[in-house]
Amino acid sequence: MNSAKAKEIVDKIVGQVFGYQNPLSLEQFMSKFAFDIRLPQQVYDSTTNKPTWTQSTNPTKFIKMNSAFSKQDEDEWDRPAKKLNSIEDIMAAWNDINYSLTERQLDSENVAESDNIYTSQNVFRSLDIHGSKNIVFSDYITDSEFIAASQRSKLSNFCIRLDDSVECSNSFGLSWTGKSSNSFFLHACNRMQDSMFCTSITDRRFCVANMQFDEAEYKRLREIVIRWILTS
Repeated sequence: MNSAKAKEIVDKIVGQVFGYQNPLSLEQFMSKFAFDIRLPQQVYDSTTNKPTWTQSTNPTKFIKMNSAFSKQDEDEWDRPAKKLNSIEDIMAAWNDINYSLTERQLDSENVAESDNIYTSQNVFRSLDIHGSKNIVFSDYITDSEFIAASQRSKLSNFCIRLDDSVECSNSFGLSWTGKSSNSFFLHACNRMQDSMFCTSITDRRFCVANMQFDEAEYKRLREIVIRWILTS
C-alpha cells in the first residue's frame, strides 16, 4: 500500500459517488475533505530514526510494531536483573524499555501510514479500521468498503465524509444517517435516495432541502452541487 494505490482508491470512490473523474490530487483531497478527521501522525522510530505513524504523539519514544516483534523473537527486550533501590531506579529501568508501538495492525494486509488496523485490507493513513477494505483518510470504520474522509461509521460503501452513519452507499456528506444512497449532505435521515441537503426526514427521493422535486429538476440541481463540491 502506498500513496499511488491510495489515489487509485480515491479516484474510484469519486467516480462512483459523483460520476466524474477526480480532479484533485491525493493531498488536495485530504485537505479539502479530511481536514477535521482524526488521522495518524508522523513520528520517528526511536530505534531506527525512520518515520512511522501513530494514533497518539503523547509518548516520547516510539517503535514500529514489526520492529518490536522482531526484537521480541530475538529476546532483545530481556534485560539482566539489577538492584533497584528507589522509585527513581524503577522509573529509569522502565524508561529504558518503554517504547510505544506504532503502525499497529492485526490480520491485515496492504496497510500504510495507519494505526490500530484489524482484519482489513488496502488501508492508507487511517485509524481504528475493522473488517474493512479500501479505506483512505478515515477514523473508526467497521465492515465497510471504499470509504474516504469518514469517521465512526459502518456497513457502508463508496462514501466520502460519512459521519456516525450506517448502511449508506454512493453518498457524500452524510451524518447520523442510515440506509441511504446516492445522496449528498443529509443529517439525521433514514432510508433516503437521490436527495440533498435534507434533515430529519425519512423515506424520500428527489428531495432538496426537505422539498420535493421531480427527477429532471433534481438531476439539474445535482449537477450544480457536484461542480461546487469538486471545485479546487
